[in-house]
Amino acid sequence: MLLLAVVALTGYAEPAEAAAPYGVRAVEVAASKQGSPYAYGATGPKRFDCSGLTLYAFKKAGKRLPRTAEQQYEHTRHIPKSDRVTGDLVFFPHGATIGHVGIYAGEDRIWHAPRPGTFVRLERIWSTEVRYGRAT
Repeated sequence: MLLLAVVALTGYAEPAEAAAPYGVRAVEVAASKQGSPYAYGATGPKRFDCSGLTLYAFKKAGKRLPRTAEQQYEHTRHIPKSDRVTGDLVFFPHGATIGHVGIYAGEDRIWHAPRPGTFVRLERIWSTEVRYGRAT
């Protein structure tokens, strides 16, 4: 049933044994916030910035993350692209820091709150300069 929910939300299913239950749940929570407006510093439940969305989704899934994208990157177990699964975090470097974060939804797509003037949405990963992390 849970795997069917991932397929319905993302259009793609990772191998069932690969995705952690909390990761799948974080994707479901993020997807339920589709259309919520971006607001700098917002952590939900109606408005989000990028790390606010990941913080909110993982909290609802039973995992605690720090507040900012940079702190979240430092708090996760770093993994190669080849090991990513539904519910992993996708980090976008900006210079020497991490400037953006989203939740991996499969098929090279993430749930994220992009920037001011936009809304939470599912979007294809647009850069090859990304890093992956898994909440521990």
